[in-house]
Amino acid sequence: MTDLAARPSVAPRTGIPAQSRRDPARSALPLPEPELEAYADDFVAVVETLPDNRATIGCIVPAYNEEESIAEVLESLLGQTRLPDVIHVVVNNTTDRTVEFAAKYAGLHTRQDEQGVEQFTEVFVHDIGKNPDKKVGALNYGYTLVETMDYLLGVDGDTVADPRAVEFLEAEIVSDSRIGGISAIYSIDDRPFKGLVAPFLIAGQRAQFAAFNMQNMLRGRNMAVLGGQYSIFATKALRDAMTANHQTTPWVKDSEVEDSLLSLQIKSAGYLTKISARARADVGGMTTMRGLDAQQVKWNYGAIELMWPGQRGDTKGQPFHPNLRLRWLENFSMVMNAVSRVMFIALLVASLSIGAFVFSPIWLIPPAIAILLNLRIALSMQNRKARDVLFAVLLFPAEIYMWIRLGHFVRAWSKFASRKQVDNWAAQAKAERGAGHAYLTPLLVVLGVIVALVAIWTQLSPVVQSSILWVGWPVLGIITVVQTLTMFGSLVRRHHGYKV
Repeated sequence: MTDLAARPSVAPRTGIPAQSRRDPARSALPLPEPELEAYADDFVAVVETLPDNRATIGCIVPAYNEEESIAEVLESLLGQTRLPDVIHVVVNNTTDRTVEFAAKYAGLHTRQDEQGVEQFTEVFVHDIGKNPDKKVGALNYGYTLVETMDYLLGVDGDTVADPRAVEFLEAEIVSDSRIGGISAIYSIDDRPFKGLVAPFLIAGQRAQFAAFNMQNMLRGRNMAVLGGQYSIFATKALRDAMTANHQTTPWVKDSEVEDSLLSLQIKSAGYLTKISARARADVGGMTTMRGLDAQQVKWNYGAIELMWPGQRGDTKGQPFHPNLRLRWLENFSMVMNAVSRVMFIALLVASLSIGAFVFSPIWLIPPAIAILLNLRIALSMQNRKARDVLFAVLLFPAEIYMWIRLGHFVRAWSKFASRKQVDNWAAQAKAERGAGHAYLTPLLVVLGVIVALVAIWTQLSPVVQSSILWVGWPVLGIITVVQTLTMFGSLVRRHHGYKV
């Protein structure tokens, strides 16, 4: 493990030109006024040519079993137009060859930028071995290495950014001292995948990220979550957040969503949390149902802990925090989506069973609005592919993905309601290794509910069945109208030229 001091990349100052230097004997005598003015002019001209001291950026790359991506991540960082001043790869709990692949990039890297100014950075690789705090421990270890620098750039071990990402992030955070952190615009890496499941899941995650990013951009670019995938933090803001919360480290291990909690703390310390207008990064996506389920359940569970009043472990519930308003809206939206879909299927099957269903073309309006909204989101993607557009306009892929998300949503709330102490980090790691079958739980529950409803329905009298349908369809109609108006409002809302 290498632990050398980080060296800021600051160009040396230029000396005074030879013609402006004077020998001591002569300088001791009063200069004639014209010569004094000429000397002053020369001195001012030289000072104006001196380069400003730029801010220093320390980059932290926490890595766990990233042998397939770490080389590409480091290549991306070393290819930035604005090099971080130092890059620390912090490998933890790894069982693959992440250290070996990262070590190939260790050492000093120099180059000249387009203006001919030399930039340099140094890459350090730290293998901290077994670490019970996992990613949080790696991030906090990295923080101790760069805490004296102006900014901390956090980059996940599977995230590759646009070549100007660091340049854009620095320009934005330096421009306003009120900003505590800025997140890049995330999308999911869309490299070719084999089979049917992986491309489908990647398309769904890309649409999900795009909708989330656009929501934040249209809220004054206020970002609820400074995702650890590719975000820059002012170290002063981190120190202030630590002081305000009596912490010795910026990230704490008792939260399922360490980046969401830190974002809340930075906001509470009086800083702004933003999403970049230009910096972009591609994140590694989940290509299996098992892995996606574990990741999304962990995210949802962690968000619920932050939203819910009271205490879960050492994570204080903050239901009225400004950064959680969007979270509440998302959860309410998921509840409405679940209720409307379950009611529609149940009422449709019940109506067909007694020959009482009458089709009305008006029911085609909600799916038509949904298709247009999905298409608009797809067209707002900076690097959209044909697959993204097809995912939106075919409706069924987006609908199937919504059912999958509803399963994650219900699983997360069920875990939280059980009040059991769970390690969702371990569950995600297990799922990514291809183990576990928890992702099948929602499907089994749905099948059980269907069987129960059918059994109950067949035992009801025709009068009761008709009464249920007479009440159920109007209630569903009201819910559907509200959802359709909400979707239409999002459809016609101006995007102000933003691309996600």
